Amino acid sequence: MENLSTHHKKDAELCPKCGSHLHIRNGKQGPFLGCSAYPSCDYLKPLHEKSDVKKVLTGSSCPLCQHELVLKQGRFGLFIGCSTYPTCEHTSPLSDHNQNEAEKQVEGPKVACPSCKKGHLVPRQSRFGKTFYACDNYPTCKYAVNDKPVNEFCPECHWPITVERKTNTGKRMICPKKGCGYRSKPI
Repeated sequence: MENLSTHHKKDAELCPKCGSHLHIRNGKQGPFLGCSAYPSCDYLKPLHEKSDVKKVLTGSSCPLCQHELVLKQGRFGLFIGCSTYPTCEHTSPLSDHNQNEAEKQVEGPKVACPSCKKGHLVPRQSRFGKTFYACDNYPTCKYAVNDKPVNEFCPECHWPITVERKTNTGKRMICPKKGCGYRSKPI
């Protein structure tokens, strides 16, 4: 069994709620100070204050309140927000220029969505920064593929598109339809 004294060290601070000693404890969010009288007293205090502000963008102003904009870290990555939050709730995504670059990667004619036949497959970014291709008719159509779509019929099942996948042996054209196992020879 582990030495419990390494997990529950005493600190010189006293609990502001009940006056008991505070102990350094470890949780899934990191180390924190917790009251020794827990569970009757539920006071806790993080050891490391987390700030979501990464950088102040000098020379930029909020279009709503004219205060400075800041670069922040959120649940889905970096974004730009107003420095007076929560008074002003203006935010804008940082990945707008990344979206434009991904759209430039789609060469030639637009690839029609094989599922709804009304929309086109456009590049999107997942919350982890990976590019995938989804129908622009979302949420009506939820068709998506992970690899770059190409306007070529599958020679086996005649699905309207194939996808281009890079492998160790070279590029391959693969049918994205479930149940069809078509894979071209490496190009």
